[in-house]
Amino acid sequence: MHDDIRRLFGLHDRVAMVTGGSGNLGWAAATILAAAGADVAISSRDRKRAEAACVELSRLYGVATLPLELDHTETSSVDAAVETFLQWRSRCDILINNAGGGSGISVASLFERDPTDIAAMLQSNLLGPLLCCRAFGRIMAERGEGRIINLASIAGVVGRDRRVYADTDMLGQPVDYAAAKGGVIAMTRDLAGYLGPMGVNVNAISPGGFARGQHRKFVEGYADRTPLGRMGREPDDMQGAVLFLASPASSYVHGHNLVVDGGFSTWK
Repeated sequence: MHDDIRRLFGLHDRVAMVTGGSGNLGWAAATILAAAGADVAISSRDRKRAEAACVELSRLYGVATLPLELDHTETSSVDAAVETFLQWRSRCDILINNAGGGSGISVASLFERDPTDIAAMLQSNLLGPLLCCRAFGRIMAERGEGRIINLASIAGVVGRDRRVYADTDMLGQPVDYAAAKGGVIAMTRDLAGYLGPMGVNVNAISPGGFARGQHRKFVEGYADRTPLGRMGREPDDMQGAVLFLASPASSYVHGHNLVVDGGFSTWK
């Protein structure tokens, strides 16, 4: 590999934190950061999942890893994780703010949805990422450098055509999920304004739908609404975006929401 590529995309001597990094898009992010040479901390609400992911990450890429138990919706849990992180490494160069999700695990219809589920969705997908940005952003600002990448969603960019869920066993996307992810995009832009002068680079990634064994009719319907004719594939379709925004290659990209959806949000 040419030295120019290493200079732009290499992450050797960098330290990264990936919230919710034990599966799905979080795991895709953790693996590409490790492949590029970064040491990686992985958090999960389930410590055993974080530990297993770290063991596998070290086995695959030979990097140093740190498993963290973290409920990112609780300030005390975030503060404790930061303290443990700083005992492991004295700095955080990259934060992948991935923890959240939960779309489609309870009744999705707005008029039937339990307000408790709405509040929990907003806490997990907006409050939690904000608390992590606050805690890790402070560390970065004190050093005058760092990169924050917030995982948003195309749910925060376009409205959902819920006919895609018809005749499937899926519950659908709650409106509050879209509200939270739209908030993450707005938060990213304002954080870029707030933290940029302190040397901290802030961007977001808005993934489209990724194939994970969903009902066949949903997958077909979603693919039919996507210009590239398919759903996203893990980990490949996410890793390039993560590496770009985490590396020196994107040094002048700031306050941006990188949509990774095969064109779904552009087609009407």
